[in-house]
Amino acid sequence: MKYKKLEQTWRWYGPNDPVSLQDVKQAGATGIVTALHHIPHGEVWPLEDIRERKAIIEAAGLTWSVVESVPVHEAIKTRRHDAEHYLENYRISLRNLSQCGIKTVCYNFMPVLDWTRTQLDLEMTDGSKALYFDWIDLAIFDLHILKRENAEADYNSSILKRANEKFAKLNEAELKDLRINVLMGIPNEKEIELETLRSSINEYAAIGTQGLKENLKFFLNAIAGVCTEEGIKMTIHPDDPPYPILGLPRIASTLEDFEYIINEVNQAFNGVCFCTGSLGAGMKNDTLAIFNAVKERVYFAHLRNVKKDGDGSFYEADHLGGDV
Repeated sequence: MKYKKLEQTWRWYGPNDPVSLQDVKQAGATGIVTALHHIPHGEVWPLEDIRERKAIIEAAGLTWSVVESVPVHEAIKTRRHDAEHYLENYRISLRNLSQCGIKTVCYNFMPVLDWTRTQLDLEMTDGSKALYFDWIDLAIFDLHILKRENAEADYNSSILKRANEKFAKLNEAELKDLRINVLMGIPNEKEIELETLRSSINEYAAIGTQGLKENLKFFLNAIAGVCTEEGIKMTIHPDDPPYPILGLPRIASTLEDFEYIINEVNQAFNGVCFCTGSLGAGMKNDTLAIFNAVKERVYFAHLRNVKKDGDGSFYEADHLGGDV
């Protein structure tokens, strides 16, 4: 098999991103990874909006290489009665992207929250700042802010003890910051209300892990025809972090998960975003073994690194300074 050379790309959040396209060029990237974050989840991405964004990127001498992401609406993930409406919108968006020559799409199938961190500005020894996921802080959010029923059962006694001790010392401002951090995983989407999150957790409890897997198959089969016709490669991003949190199921976290996803919809369009940061946060994940098992379907990669502690808490580390 002939392999293509890797292209260095850069995640860019659009014209309002403080990182300019000229900054990206100076960093050495030739491709841009971006999305139309101003389009609400589930709505069609209009051709004119795609063309406008593409023109901005190309005017800077760069290429729009990957979409990250076209969000999968919650109605699809939960397979609600109106799922077909959002599936049709998704298919139209894919066709519009293809018409503009954009053929690689990253997406995720994480319930409710796009990704989860408990701190967004952990200061490193060199003065740089990193994202941080702390099991103790998540337990504080879960037990004392969200107040999820039976949440205690999901944490070991050591985490519970330290979480309760830390909670007793936090002030209102610190608790507010924690709430905001946990709920802000989706770019340009408004913060999820706690009651909405509680309701969604109950909905997913009824769906369960196997039900969510079936709903992912339902989604992939529903877009398979368009992807095959248009030559689009879909790349599922691993769960971040790669284990259940807040009572929500996870289905893209382990080698077994990705083998299931590929084998159940065994078509060329159905690929993987190989994110070393997300997968590397899993205490039991062997990232190299996962790559070797799914490499024929890796169409996009996030080469990140993380540093874990004994609890499984982790922060985003330098590329060569983490555990991966």
